[in-house]
Amino acid sequence: MTAAPAPPAPPWRPVLARGAVLRHDPVRDADLLLLPERVVVLDGGAGAVLRLCDGVRDVAAIVTELAVRHPAAPVTAEVPEFLDRLRKEGWLR
Repeated sequence: MTAAPAPPAPPWRPVLARGAVLRHDPVRDADLLLLPERVVVLDGGAGAVLRLCDGVRDVAAIVTELAVRHPAAPVTAEVPEFLDRLRKEGWLR
């Protein structure tokens, strides 16, 4: 008798980690990720991606929305990888 396969994991719905805050700095004209004891200056469209991480949208919905906004950008390949990196850093949950 073999064990039943595990059910598929629910889709990840990224949200900022506790204590993380996304802000726009008008002096630098840059998005900042404020973390306990650290400030990260976000490059390019990183702030726009993180604004979509509301805990409601899953990664596929975030990619779809960004692909509509930026049809020429390689969001399908880059955004999931970017979000996964931030989760490994502990900045997303």
